[in-house]
Amino acid sequence: MNNQLYRLIVAHMKEILREPAVLFWGIGFPILMAWGLGIAFSSKKEMSREIAVIQQTGSSSIQKSVLSDIIEHYPGKQKGDYMLPLKNEKTGDINLTFHECSKEEAHVLLKKGTISLIIEVIDTKIYYYFDPANAEAQLQYELVKGVVYNGTGYYSSHQDEIKPLTVTGTRYIDFLIPGLLAMGIMMSSSWGISYTLIDRRSKKLLRRMVATPMKKSNLLIALITARFFMNAVEAILLFFFAWLYFGIQIQGSIPGLFMLFIAGNIAFAGISVLISSHTSNPEIGNGLINAIVTPMMVVSGIFFSYQHFPEWTIPFIRHLPLTMLADGVRSIFNEGAGMMQIWKETLILTATGVVTFVIGLKVFKWY
Repeated sequence: MNNQLYRLIVAHMKEILREPAVLFWGIGFPILMAWGLGIAFSSKKEMSREIAVIQQTGSSSIQKSVLSDIIEHYPGKQKGDYMLPLKNEKTGDINLTFHECSKEEAHVLLKKGTISLIIEVIDTKIYYYFDPANAEAQLQYELVKGVVYNGTGYYSSHQDEIKPLTVTGTRYIDFLIPGLLAMGIMMSSSWGISYTLIDRRSKKLLRRMVATPMKKSNLLIALITARFFMNAVEAILLFFFAWLYFGIQIQGSIPGLFMLFIAGNIAFAGISVLISSHTSNPEIGNGLINAIVTPMMVVSGIFFSYQHFPEWTIPFIRHLPLTMLADGVRSIFNEGAGMMQIWKETLILTATGVVTFVIGLKVFKWY
């Protein structure tokens, strides 16, 4: 090997080894992420799926419905409740839990992402309500239909029919778009603010500003303000596309949505300033940013409901900034929530942004 090339390779390897943080974010952090997400998704031997059963007129108990009779005949039903354990050694066990509720309550659960499938029994006919575009709903439909078919021949006197959900707020796209709006705020702020500051510090551009009468607060607020307007344009364009193409509508308070949008920008702007306040190494900066955005992007209910995670993690997930922002936006879009329903999320997000900004400002380094 060329001696010069060899020495250059050795020199670059030593540069990497002298930065423990680079090794951690480049090697250690992905392993920790794989470990954490692996536990979250595969540690349970069985999964639970909740299904809404619309209460029949004049029935005070699920035991009086035709569906319950079918369930009673299903081999393996747990006595005394309506949780059906479906055993499968290859794909894992699944518990189907049936909740009796009104049609309005079922729609609310659907909009929150708690359930994906609604069942209604009228006379001897079973109606399945779900969005065919939702893979989770399709799976639940097949599972329940399998239960019905296996009801020791009880199905022979019954019929079923699929009723695709087309009501605004109950489709999977209605669940997805608010989450994408929230995630857009997080990603744009994290990379647009954090990485910009880290990159400028690494290129000694911030150091030159020390000689000027510029205040740190003015620099950071200007960067945050510019990013806020960019986020607003991105969110408006995404909403108009979803409105024109998918018929997405805002059923709740527009002022409430605007206040929540501001609070979300404040929260992630403050977090971004804190992330980028000290380091000048882009690789470490990438690791720090990914350490914040990647877990929240996965667990905060953007693409699928976080109700599928282990129960002990859900209280923690609900208090993540992205979860609060996505849940708040989703409640305004799909549930018709007003300012009184989202004031708590707005206050917590704003407080999070202010506190992290103040801390980031205190420890901010020009170089």
